[in-house]
Amino acid sequence: MITPMDELKIIVPKVFEDERGYFLESYSEKTCEIDSVFVQDNESFSKKNVIRGMHFQPGQAKLVRCVHGDIFDVAVDVRPESPTFGCWKGFVLTGENKRQLFIPDGFAHGFAVLSEYAVVSYKVSSFYDPKSERGFRYNDPSIGIEWGIEHPIVSLRDRSAQLFGDVCAYG
Repeated sequence: MITPMDELKIIVPKVFEDERGYFLESYSEKTCEIDSVFVQDNESFSKKNVIRGMHFQPGQAKLVRCVHGDIFDVAVDVRPESPTFGCWKGFVLTGENKRQLFIPDGFAHGFAVLSEYAVVSYKVSSFYDPKSERGFRYNDPSIGIEWGIEHPIVSLRDRSAQLFGDVCAYG
């Protein structure tokens, strides 16, 4: 089920292009209007049909962008008190459209690679803590994410993750 979730924000940077290429501010506290302070930048490289997710860490927000390639980026509301608890929303982020997705605390995150490969960069609001990191299975039928990938390539960790209902307490 895809439900509007106002807390998820698409940020479209101003891009200055000419015959040499382009310039953009990938993040500015002044223009992004995000209520988060970021402490770390991460980057991943993934091949076509890779699905990474669904991961979250309590207290951590993310600002995600696809630097190269195309991804289908997904957020799932994991806040038990929320009216959209267990609902998901997906966005296409590409190196070409340069859009970014702000995922606040209280949402799980994952993405599927649609192009031959993708480079994904994301800022996080807290440092990685393996003791508090959580996740659930990317293909959990109770969530029903429509990834659009026929033969996904998924890590053993993500394939064997628990189901949503076992990780996230219902309100």
